[in-house]
Amino acid sequence: MPAVNQLGSRIRELRRRLGLSQAELAGEELSPSYVSLLEAGKRTPSEDVLRGLAEKLHCEPEYLIECLSDDLGADLELELKFAELSITSGQPQAALDAFEKAAKRAVEAGLPRYDALAQWGVARALEGLGRLEEAARKYEALLRLRPADRGKVSSLALVVALCRCLRELGDLDRGIEAAEKALAELRELKITATTEGVELISTLVGLYAERGDLHTAEYLAQEAIEQVRGLDDRRAVGAAYWNAGLVAHRNGHHGEAAVLVERALAMYAEGDDARAIARLQTAYASVLLSVVPPRPDMARQLLDQARTALEDIGGAVDLAYVFTNLANAALQVGDYEAAIAHATSGLERLGTEHRLQTARTLLVMAAAYFRRGDLEEAKRRQETAAMRLEASGANRQSAFAWAELAESLGATGDTERALWAYRQSLMRLGHRNTLGSDRAVERAGG
Repeated sequence: MPAVNQLGSRIRELRRRLGLSQAELAGEELSPSYVSLLEAGKRTPSEDVLRGLAEKLHCEPEYLIECLSDDLGADLELELKFAELSITSGQPQAALDAFEKAAKRAVEAGLPRYDALAQWGVARALEGLGRLEEAARKYEALLRLRPADRGKVSSLALVVALCRCLRELGDLDRGIEAAEKALAELRELKITATTEGVELISTLVGLYAERGDLHTAEYLAQEAIEQVRGLDDRRAVGAAYWNAGLVAHRNGHHGEAAVLVERALAMYAEGDDARAIARLQTAYASVLLSVVPPRPDMARQLLDQARTALEDIGGAVDLAYVFTNLANAALQVGDYEAAIAHATSGLERLGTEHRLQTARTLLVMAAAYFRRGDLEEAKRRQETAAMRLEASGANRQSAFAWAELAESLGATGDTERALWAYRQSLMRLGHRNTLGSDRAVERAGG
């Protein structure tokens, strides 16, 4: 007997045993016609409705609720699996629609664990659509749930996802705080050598590297590599090498970075995560554009492969990273028009919320304008990029942006503002004026 029919039979039997009419059972909360549909198995009530009916029928709520839990749970499991396919195939809007529908059903049925699973999907779909502020709020709301209500949704996976959003939003300090808190709990329990533990450490590596604290990032990257030695999870091993390569890249050790990213690619290539492989190809291309001498031709080959894959399975942000690197590759071979066009494509895909990557793309665009001789356009974009990096707490990157702005200002003969910009750069690197304030320079910046 279908669950809703069994539920209807139990309600009808209990009602008749008590001598109640359908109108009396409905009371003021429900309509007699709704009770009639319930007894006929044509409506699926929420848990709250069943609890109210149980009180009137003098039975335990679970006697009614159990009729629906298993069947509804199985249906919702199937819905969530189909929604998950949309996530993995790079269709975030379709995934969002499906997860929201499943979440509504779970709430109506009074099944909080399935609602949590659906909300986890909603958050990831929002992230895939570039709606990072909304995604971050969803992740935080799930973290506040009791473990019993969160069900299968791992708190560590939520922290990693939240930190990923905060990194893109440029809220580095908040991301580091969340990741450090979770890591401290893992260390206390002595369970860092797990797949999720390594992913958490790797996420923290990326946050510290973005902020410019490369010493801490390097220390944590080595810790992650040590932790994966005992793991048989190629994704975790790949993540550890990936982020270690990022730190080496930021430290200027581009040869070492290339080796580490190649190892990460080898790990992911043995799996079926095409999106991760494409993102790693993008990262590898970025390293190849920084080595001495740079290798723009090989970088473009990798980026073309990544672009082809990500147009089918990636999000707008993944493609934005590809276009920024394509802009840099074009810049290196002297094709400034192509560099500006690629950077523009990257900015269009980033929208307004990916502040750090937007700043990096603006810097590449500014360099193209600068070399083309359009100094005013270059200065405008450099200053915007510097401000965004500074607001994000990415001091080291901000310092380089201010230095590039100083060079542009100097090239136009604006010496006073160039000195001011150089001073901003030094301050972001930790330098403080110990010889007194330079009023002329301060006035130049005002």
